[in-house]
Amino acid sequence: MRVVPFVRAVALIVGACVATAPLASQDAPPRRLKIADTGLPGIDLGLAPLARLEAIGGHARQRELEATPRQPYVAGRILVKYRGGDHAEPVAIDPSADPEATARLFAARGDVEFAQADYRAHLDFRPNDPLFADQWNLSTLRMEQAWDVNPGATSSVIVAVLDTGMAYDTATYQYNAFAAAIGTRRYPALGRVAIPFAAAPELAGPNRFVAPRDFIWNDNAPVDVDGHGTHVAGTIGQLTNNNLGVAGMAFNVRLMPVKVVGGDWDFIFGAPNEATTSVIASGIRYAADNGANVINMSLGFDGGGPLPAIEEAMRYAVNKGVFIAVSAGNSFEDGNPEEAVAEIAAKLDGVISVGAVGRNLDRAYYSSSRSSVEIAAPGGDFRSGGQTGGIIQQTYDPAASVADPLSIPVDRYHAPRYDVFGYEAYQGTSMSSPHVAGLAALLFQQGITKPAAIEAAIKRFATDRGAAGRDNDYGFGLISPRETLRGLGLTR
Repeated sequence: MRVVPFVRAVALIVGACVATAPLASQDAPPRRLKIADTGLPGIDLGLAPLARLEAIGGHARQRELEATPRQPYVAGRILVKYRGGDHAEPVAIDPSADPEATARLFAARGDVEFAQADYRAHLDFRPNDPLFADQWNLSTLRMEQAWDVNPGATSSVIVAVLDTGMAYDTATYQYNAFAAAIGTRRYPALGRVAIPFAAAPELAGPNRFVAPRDFIWNDNAPVDVDGHGTHVAGTIGQLTNNNLGVAGMAFNVRLMPVKVVGGDWDFIFGAPNEATTSVIASGIRYAADNGANVINMSLGFDGGGPLPAIEEAMRYAVNKGVFIAVSAGNSFEDGNPEEAVAEIAAKLDGVISVGAVGRNLDRAYYSSSRSSVEIAAPGGDFRSGGQTGGIIQQTYDPAASVADPLSIPVDRYHAPRYDVFGYEAYQGTSMSSPHVAGLAALLFQQGITKPAAIEAAIKRFATDRGAAGRDNDYGFGLISPRETLRGLGLTR
């Protein structure tokens, strides 16, 4: 069985990663080498050019920037309490008049006890991230209201992301890029190449990353050469309220990068391992043994055979107090086969299988519809919303990172770099699962720490979708962070 990340993205091959085929005449590949522990900060393309905003449907952002700033009070009325009256009453004034100045004039009258402008109220927490308005997924989940209950958890909560790695390190690595072939196309060897990496500006912070581990390269440097894991990590823990880019569900947690899936460039560079049952199981156990409270697994297996080693590892993690969110699968239009990991999740308390909805909150066209689907969350759907219907998070710029290297013309093939970032729209149950992992982290901060209790709470407070009660499209419904957090204790 081959492991694949459950993502469908603009400019990404739909479905599974493409396997590379090193030419038979090559020698055994050497290991990679870190040749510099420092580097330039990551380049963020996401906020600069207007074309970038237009590419993700950001036209409204330009209009908002040009608009007159909203006043903190309502025009055309003030609140006045007359002496002897029961309470303050709205009093109409000239819409062009200054409500605060008018209120002062009223307050000076002998028959008035007090007067004030009718000020607008807002939640205690409203993120100032410039692209937050483009994150329909978070507004759909009413995350502003949820953050008013629990503002992003804390650094005491650790979420492990079992994926293609993460943009967590600023360094330069040396690789040997071997020749590769796919079909009739033969890509030349690039030889030894120095590849710059940078920590994602919207992920990195003091003591943000915990116990990194790479099971594809057998070391402790799980740098992402794909972008999938970095995007997934952003949904869980993108830095928020920092006047930059986008927001994440549980933005104060610490992240554990655990690389268990290789991208095309990993194999071009001669990675010694690939994603297999044994690698995934080792990653689950590693996360559980190194302090993870929540694990996200946005991945699945080609083929439908049983996976007792994965189930055993999941049981091990749950018994150590770790909650696990997994993708339900993207294969609805490919015969809607059972996804083995989702099937395991459905029978284990403390592990939950997540389907995807689009912007219209209907099941996304690709999302599996089976009895193993337990809950639904935003995963994006380009068919119903175009590119604005995707899930936007920070990850590598596709051009700089040479995304999908084995799908481009040979004459455009060149070494990638991983220090240039943008805000990319992805779709897939890979994107829905981290919403649930983020919610689980918030619940853990609330004191709901038993994996089975976290799962029960998420299901209990979900908003029913589709047929009444549990159904194969949405499971127990769409997650409801605000209601779940309010129902299980307040931190504020």
